[in-house]
Amino acid sequence: MIPSLSEDCGQCAALCCLALAFDRGNSFGIDKPAGVPCPNLSGHACSIHDRLESEGFSGCVRYSCTGAGQRVVQELFAGRSWQDDPALTAPMMEAFRGMREIQERLAQLSAAQGLALSEEDAAEAEALIGALVPRAVTTESVIAFPGSPLSARIDGFVRSLRRYVTA
Repeated sequence: MIPSLSEDCGQCAALCCLALAFDRGNSFGIDKPAGVPCPNLSGHACSIHDRLESEGFSGCVRYSCTGAGQRVVQELFAGRSWQDDPALTAPMMEAFRGMREIQERLAQLSAAQGLALSEEDAAEAEALIGALVPRAVTTESVIAFPGSPLSARIDGFVRSLRRYVTA
């Protein structure tokens, strides 16, 4: 079964507000390097959430981690937070990077299942989803996913599906 592909910020530890970098411009009101908490962060919540657009943070409004944040916090770190234990900051950021890629691939494969795939391609999509959603996910496997053979296999498979999509 595919985990939720929608973010649930209440089950996260504001990982996007920590791990992601942003550049001042049309989408963000400030420069913020990766690994530095957003100055608008208050605990695990955004202090300007109700006025992000007007404060110049439309990029935050549009952003979705596709459920990676809550998976990292709940599945890999048992609800713990980098804010409560600063030693978790780097491992949680690394896991968030990997989980974002996993969730993006799951979203692509899920969308592919909506196409009129051949039996062979449908079986491959199902097998790849199964490889991304093992019974127990580990921090090590998540961190190792970007650039892995499985990641490359999924990317190649998704590219091969262009033949099912008409312009």
